[in-house]
Amino acid sequence: MPFEVQEALLGNGVRYPGISISKDPNGSQPMPEVTISDALVLFGASGDLAHKKIFPALYKMAWRGNLHVPVVGVALSGWNLERLIQHARDGVEKFGGGVDEDVFKRFASLLHYVDGDYRDPKTFQTLRQELGNAGCPLYYLAIPPSMFETVTDALEASGCARCARVVVEKPFGRDLQSARELNADLAKVFPESNIFRIDHYLGKETTLNFMFFRFANAFLEPIWNRNLIASVQITMAESFGVQGRGKFYEESGCIRDVIQNHMMQVVAYLAAEPPGAGGADALRDARSQVLHAIRPLSPDDLVRGQFKGYHKESGVAPDSRVETFAAVRLYIDSWRWGGVPFYIRSGKCLPVTATEVMVMFKRPPQSVFGTLHMPQGDNYVRFRLSPDIATAIGALAKRPGSMDTDHVELLVARNPDPEEMEAYERLLWTAMHGESTLFAREDAVEAAWRVVDPILSADTPLYEYDQGTWGPLEANHIIGNGTWHNPVASNHA
Repeated sequence: MPFEVQEALLGNGVRYPGISISKDPNGSQPMPEVTISDALVLFGASGDLAHKKIFPALYKMAWRGNLHVPVVGVALSGWNLERLIQHARDGVEKFGGGVDEDVFKRFASLLHYVDGDYRDPKTFQTLRQELGNAGCPLYYLAIPPSMFETVTDALEASGCARCARVVVEKPFGRDLQSARELNADLAKVFPESNIFRIDHYLGKETTLNFMFFRFANAFLEPIWNRNLIASVQITMAESFGVQGRGKFYEESGCIRDVIQNHMMQVVAYLAAEPPGAGGADALRDARSQVLHAIRPLSPDDLVRGQFKGYHKESGVAPDSRVETFAAVRLYIDSWRWGGVPFYIRSGKCLPVTATEVMVMFKRPPQSVFGTLHMPQGDNYVRFRLSPDIATAIGALAKRPGSMDTDHVELLVARNPDPEEMEAYERLLWTAMHGESTLFAREDAVEAAWRVVDPILSADTPLYEYDQGTWGPLEANHIIGNGTWHNPVASNHA
């Protein structure tokens, strides 16, 4: 059935996290059903992503009773079905929180395997046979983007693409031009409504919580603009390095890996206009409008860093100039946000692993009580997106026994429930139901690349920083007279 974010935000309908069944305009009957995918085909089934993320997510779907269709793994590995099942089981045991034998037996009974070269038409003839009577399969391309066109063209030539949907993983290109080419390749075979570009940040419970707070509370609307907000900071910190993925990181770097996608999506949620009623695309329209309004970055808006010891990582060139840290300053040229700076930073080997948003408000025009003037501002809203979930409001209160002020924080925090859906489970389930709200749309992807494109090829300095610090000191210049808010390890500390 169609699912609309408006109902999800109101909390009505089916209690499946982040999604709910929409009603007709009169609110009386469910709207006409759309086709639910009746098979899932996983290209790259023998790979790392399938092992760590996709098979654990599919197992969880089976555990909840939400997976009943064939799952066909496709790879060129010389495997058979038994080897695929073993690969899936190992992934579930290591990354899915353990195995329930009855559930896994049910899950394994859904698995099929096709071993073959993506360039060989016989591979897709075999796949067509494995699909049987499936009329609306979902294809998951957990493969390098360079192979997308090869696979989608072969799906079309073999008749497998008819009425089908396709899921593609980031990166969606390496720059604006390659993103346009990639989107054009997909559009030759699939309509935009059947293309699901995964950015797992959009499927995280924390992001949905953040979206809910923005649009389900009326009290924010009068203050959520340039009149009262002074600046916005977003920090995505990781205390670890590249973890053996040096070769991959050499091809991406911090800007391509997280700034262009994850952080831009967070900005879009923060700055979006409230979505209008009437359609699953309403929120995607609102996010896209923000991304189109962001001013393209210039070298003056960027500070890049690289942690000491990066060159010793496996797969890293000894003279690499790839950034492991980036701080940027951007502006949204819109009526709501004109003149409000958004400061974004992300990096590896920082003091903690945490993602936080600080929305800082302007101070009152006159100091009546001699306010304390906290470094980050007296009044703010703080969103903790990971590893725990929190929403906090910073304010000033009277100090007992005097007319002096104390800074207080009103905090609602919780640790994630182990039984909550992980992002990949939620995104797979929604893609199978044809619900695209939590996925990146073609125009939004290209708009995000447009923002960072000018700094990708710019010859900007690369500053070295010590592991366990908050990056190079030069990043402080980005924020002008202010200071960065540094997340702590836990909200409960």
